Amino acid sequence: MKRGQAAMEFLMTYGWAILVVLIAIGALAYFGVLNPSRFLPRSCTLMPGLDCNDFKVQASDNTVHIFIRNGIGDSIDFSALNIDVDGTTCTAINPASINDGALSPELTVTCGDALVGAVGTRFRGSVTGTYTIGTSTVTHTLTGQIVSPVE
Repeated sequence: MKRGQAAMEFLMTYGWAILVVLIAIGALAYFGVLNPSRFLPRSCTLMPGLDCNDFKVQASDNTVHIFIRNGIGDSIDFSALNIDVDGTTCTAINPASINDGALSPELTVTCGDALVGAVGTRFRGSVTGTYTIGTSTVTHTLTGQIVSPVE
């Protein structure tokens, strides 16, 4: 009988300790301390040869600003640059030409009010575009992704 009581006390003690730990983890998760999106870095990835040198998502005018560095080996000419957010396409105001090794002028993509989000929220969009290389008339497709807090 005493061994059964000792075993029950052992299980109850550790049971209460585990319950307290679970409640603490639940409270941390509820208040957003364990929110993984807070720890995700800003990132902008494009296809090989094109580098997203700098970028910014701005809530005040619902735009995404991107600077692209060309490392393809020849000049490129963008005919379109879009960012897809939740199935809606945001279109660039000023697609541009970029010489080899050069940095593009600021490419501005305008989105609707609900697509960019409020200041401090996380923006995630798929970058798509079409461009030609050098004097070629063959059209290529640009793909990538941008993740950033809204400023």
